[in-house]
Amino acid sequence: MIYWELFMTFFVIGMFTIGGGYAMLSLIQNQVVTVHGWIDEGTFTDIVAISQMTPGPIGINSATYLGYDVLANTGASEFMCVLGSFTATFAVVLPSFIIVLAICKAYDKLKDHYLFQGVMNGLRPVVLGLVGTAALGLATPENFIDWKSYALCLAAFAGLFFKKIGPFSAIGLGALAGLILY
Repeated sequence: MIYWELFMTFFVIGMFTIGGGYAMLSLIQNQVVTVHGWIDEGTFTDIVAISQMTPGPIGINSATYLGYDVLANTGASEFMCVLGSFTATFAVVLPSFIIVLAICKAYDKLKDHYLFQGVMNGLRPVVLGLVGTAALGLATPENFIDWKSYALCLAAFAGLFFKKIGPFSAIGLGALAGLILY
């Protein structure tokens, strides 16, 4: 039963998320924290941090980790937890695979059509809103406990936005600052 719930939850997330992994985070958070109660806010934040630092798309990494964690919380064996990871990952990727396959077949015929252009122009601000919602959803009291957390957040933003440092540098500097400050 839990595998079916995992599959359907992540299939729906994959089906209705447009804009990639960051846009997916707010839907994942809503489903796994609020709707199903599989994990709490703090654990979700940890999963996002780990998913961001590991290679691969953040949405898929999050699904993989959550599939494992949900089964681990039920006391399942290692093999069953890995099967949970596979289930969530497969489910979140499957809709995109089907949609991209269909779009590839139709793109050349539709790319210059005014309706297709209208849909694409309408989706851009929605994707921006989904990414912004994910960012605001992570700004919870558990994540910003003291002045050091706020300072690190502002420093990361300034470095990424104004100084154009790369994400690897930001992660490395954040880890170093965390070791020093905490």
